[in-house]
Amino acid sequence: MRTIGFSTGALAKGDFRRGLELCRKHNLRAVELSALRFHELPALMEALPELDLSGFEFVSIHAPSQYEASEEPRIVGLLEKAVGRKIPVVIHPDAISDTSAWRAFGDLLLLENMDRRKPIGRSVGELGHFYNLLPKAGFCLDLGHARQFDPSMTEAGLLLIHYTDRLRQFHVSEVNSFSRHERLSWLSYFSFQRVAGRIPPKVPVILESVVNENEIDAEVRFALDCLGARLEATPAPAPGPVLHPVPTTGD
Repeated sequence: MRTIGFSTGALAKGDFRRGLELCRKHNLRAVELSALRFHELPALMEALPELDLSGFEFVSIHAPSQYEASEEPRIVGLLEKAVGRKIPVVIHPDAISDTSAWRAFGDLLLLENMDRRKPIGRSVGELGHFYNLLPKAGFCLDLGHARQFDPSMTEAGLLLIHYTDRLRQFHVSEVNSFSRHERLSWLSYFSFQRVAGRIPPKVPVILESVVNENEIDAEVRFALDCLGARLEATPAPAPGPVLHPVPTTGD
């Protein structure tokens, strides 16, 4: 069975404690602590030593997705606390100003492929530029980003072929035309099935679908079904409507 969980930002935007509580309540074994906005990072890093992360098989942190170049040294310094605890850090390639500042993170730095609105980091070639500069970095495959960038899922397949050895986690959600994360639909289901067989079963799944608490279990079951790894013997229910989630910026 795949290890699966949620980004705290998808469950409780800006409230990592509540997101963590919901993951635990629903017996999820993976969690990504979200600090997508720069102002969220100091509080998360301050709380990190006291957070109860027991019971989780996989924990990662998502670094801020936008910040000024002058703020990068402080962000790196704060995230060193996570790396010191062997917690991987997911970073958007387009947010990096000084690659040398991140090199000490080694394989605990996970580069994430981007959606089509970003100018870099979307394809094998564009990510290859960063791996040349950060040769030990790992990979976080965002299936929603990959599908939005190339609906045929050809690029997603190429990313898996080229970077499977670097793959440490992957993001799953529907990413709409405005680069916002929503609940999975049958369109995502059929798209993700095209590449699901290439994803090693040991790689943890982090859902970024924006859901309320009552939708968590159904979204988990449907995501696992998308990936050919059902939680139960019974078929997963169809996803709920995708019109009601509160929009969030792409991550």
